[in-house]
Amino acid sequence: MSTQPSAPDVVALRPFVPAQDFETSLQFYTDLGFRAFRLGETMASMHLGPFSFLLQGWSTDAKDFASHFMMHLLVNDVDAWWSRIAKLGLAERYGVGAPAPPKLQPWGLVVAYVWDPAGVLWHIAEDPTDSGG
Repeated sequence: MSTQPSAPDVVALRPFVPAQDFETSLQFYTDLGFRAFRLGETMASMHLGPFSFLLQGWSTDAKDFASHFMMHLLVNDVDAWWSRIAKLGLAERYGVGAPAPPKLQPWGLVVAYVWDPAGVLWHIAEDPTDSGG
């Protein structure tokens, strides 16, 4: 049995999320509740509490990559997230696929699905067996 190496010097581990239209994606994530910190013309650090990812503008030839990219956001109350998401009118405002309401999945999580303007699929999930502690 091997032990996991420790990484005490790691400050963050953040994925780069593609954006075909950077300004539209920046507004989309701001609408969802992220705080944006610009790092350049087509780069921003997107924060939700202590968690973050890097939003990066990509050329239009990256659509295939974006449409296969997924993010997983584990929350304590997926119904509260859904209540907020359902009121945003994301499909109409951004031309994205309509968000899918929370549903218990075969692997045990209750998941709502949200597509961003580049085609990135977000799994917003809750573990119904987790009592929060």
